[in-house]
Amino acid sequence: MSKIRITKQFDFETGHALYGYDGKCRNVHGHSYKLAVTVIGSPITDTSHVKLGMVIDFGDLKKIVKEDIVDIFDHATVFNKNTPHIELAKELQDRGHNVILVDYQPTSENMVIDFAHKISARLPENIKLHSLKLQETETSFAEWYASDNL
Repeated sequence: MSKIRITKQFDFETGHALYGYDGKCRNVHGHSYKLAVTVIGSPITDTSHVKLGMVIDFGDLKKIVKEDIVDIFDHATVFNKNTPHIELAKELQDRGHNVILVDYQPTSENMVIDFAHKISARLPENIKLHSLKLQETETSFAEWYASDNL
C-alpha cells in the first residue's frame, strides 16, 4: 500500500531570549514563526469509513497541533527555566503575561525537537510524524526528520 505525506502549515507569534548567547538574541525579542507539520501514512481504504481516501483529516491534524503547540506558544514568551531568566519570567507572569518555562535553551532547534515529541505523542497509531520545519525568519529555519532520529 502506498505511503503518502500530508503537510499542514501553522503560524504563531512567540517571544524568547537566549540566556548566555553572545549576540542580539540574548535580548527578549519575538518571531512570526511558521511551522510545517508533515505526517506519513496510508490512505484509508475502508469504503464504509467517513474518511475514505485520507491519510488523516487535515482538521484532525490541525486540532492536535493547535492544542499542543499553537494555542500554547502563540503570544507567549519562552525562557529556559534553568537560567536567571526565571526571575524575569516570574515578574512577567505576576503582571499577567503568558510565559512558558522550558528545560532547554529556546532556540528553533530545541523548540522543533520539543514540538516533534508533543505532536508524535498525539498522532493515531497508524500515522507517523515525518518531519517538521520551524521557520523563525524569512531566511532561517530548523528542520526535524523522523529518519534522522531513529
